[in-house]
Amino acid sequence: MRIVLLGPPASGKGTQAKRLIGKLGVPQVSTGDMLRAAKKAGTELGKKAAEFMSAGALVPDEVVIGLVEERLKLDDAKKGFILDGFPRTVPQAEALDAMLERLASPITHVVQIDVARDLLVERAVLRRTDKRTGQIYHLKYNPPPSDAELEHRADDQEDKVLKRLADYEAITSALLPYYEKRGLIRKVDGVGTPDEVTVRIGDALEG
Repeated sequence: MRIVLLGPPASGKGTQAKRLIGKLGVPQVSTGDMLRAAKKAGTELGKKAAEFMSAGALVPDEVVIGLVEERLKLDDAKKGFILDGFPRTVPQAEALDAMLERLASPITHVVQIDVARDLLVERAVLRRTDKRTGQIYHLKYNPPPSDAELEHRADDQEDKVLKRLADYEAITSALLPYYEKRGLIRKVDGVGTPDEVTVRIGDALEG
């Protein structure tokens, strides 16, 4: 299976990606991880990406697509892959499709994890981290022990959470119709335990 995994911040996408890796035996391909690895490896594309990253600029689509292509040609991706965080725009999706067509490895499923906006805000804003252990708790769903030294991360402040959600909605507003036209979207209810959501994703992939 060759999967694009979509989900807003606090939808549980990261948790489900890790579970899918184990279940399907395919790698998770994250553009953030790839860019860092390419920069460290010092490949030609890595050097190009590093120039933009060092300048605080966005890495151009053609460089990112080149890095994705290099990654997908590795042996562990021959049985399939899970793309996480890419594509983010229709031009990226079109470039990805053209590249995968050359590799004869088209996308088979686009899994969209759906969670209501107010619940996403609640999930993120009430998260707390124990400064001593790094353990993440939730004041409502997974309360911390009384002796925890809690920290409210800047990313989980309400104004930041609302901005990230608005950014995600702007990104996917055109991307979802692009994949819907091709019959690839599998919408999955992201409300429930991680186990319940994993089962739903499994059902969606088999359906």
